[in-house]
Amino acid sequence: MSDDDAVKVESTDGSDATDDSNADEGSGADDAIADVPEDGTSESDGKPEAESTVDGDGAVEDEATPALSDRVAEHDADLAEEVADLESELDATREEVDELTSKLARVRADFSNYKQRAKRKREEIRERASESLVERIVPIRNDLLRALNQEDGSDIRPGVESTLEKFDEVLDEEGVDPIHPEPGTEVDPSRHQVMLRVDGNQPEGTVHEVYEPGYAMGGRVIAEAQVTVSDGEE
Repeated sequence: MSDDDAVKVESTDGSDATDDSNADEGSGADDAIADVPEDGTSESDGKPEAESTVDGDGAVEDEATPALSDRVAEHDADLAEEVADLESELDATREEVDELTSKLARVRADFSNYKQRAKRKREEIRERASESLVERIVPIRNDLLRALNQEDGSDIRPGVESTLEKFDEVLDEEGVDPIHPEPGTEVDPSRHQVMLRVDGNQPEGTVHEVYEPGYAMGGRVIAEAQVTVSDGEE
């Protein structure tokens, strides 16, 4: 074998080796491309990569940022509308409170005027009642004066008895009932005032004698009868 033949053989072998190497590299690249999923996920994490854009200045912009801004703006608009509704309700409530306060003031004024009118009316009724009573009592007083002006030694008893009858008529017309318990009556502390205890022929603890009659009006005792109480039979 000549030297030229040896060179050719080595050259042929090297070319084949080079071709085989290139073929292996090309096959590996094709396999790598085939292993990449179509949805853009990698085998390392299985998650899609965030989409970004590049602006004119070369800065990367996240597409999620405008969406977040829109949501914040929408939330602010909702809050503003809610605040406006609450302010409207507050204004309406304030107006209602002012109206109720004004009504309450008028009611208080009307009630105060009513109490004053009722007080004046009661005073007028009392004055008229007093006038009516005085008008009926005055003639009785005049009868007593005439009895006292009689000559000495005159019997004034009949005149006094007649005057007393007229006075009792006036009391009866006014609804006044005399309290004059009979001897032997049980003592009633609400109607009788015990002046003293005496020995008598009445049962022990009962009325012995009426010292001064009492009076009741409208079911209410206005003057208790003053009585003596028996300690038992002598």
